[in-house]
Amino acid sequence: MEPSVNQYVPSDYLPIIIQFAAALGFVIFALVLTHLLGPKRTSEVKGKAWESGIESVGDARTPISYKYFMTAILFVLFDVEVIFMYPWAVNFKAFGFIGFLQMLTFITLLMAGFFYVIKKGILDWK
Repeated sequence: MEPSVNQYVPSDYLPIIIQFAAALGFVIFALVLTHLLGPKRTSEVKGKAWESGIESVGDARTPISYKYFMTAILFVLFDVEVIFMYPWAVNFKAFGFIGFLQMLTFITLLMAGFFYVIKKGILDWK
């Protein structure tokens, strides 16, 4: 039985697999080669922690307000959600009215989460 015109066969993916294997092989080769050929000098100064060229002062275990972390996590969460809107906008006409209703549902749920975050006061800085 011959495959139809729109049906993919496993051999269609062979070039992708070869390219992936070549890229992975190059990365492994480069890491091993630099490990073997690179200098292996250690010193007290080299082992010290530096941040942007400024010498560290104090303890790294200083407590930090969770508000910083919550803001960062929420930014990533809502940023990733907005990324889903771009492909939808590009194919807006192809999705038709059903696609519009699905995106309306998506935005409604996104806004519900956003208003929940505001109601809980996570973004309030005091």
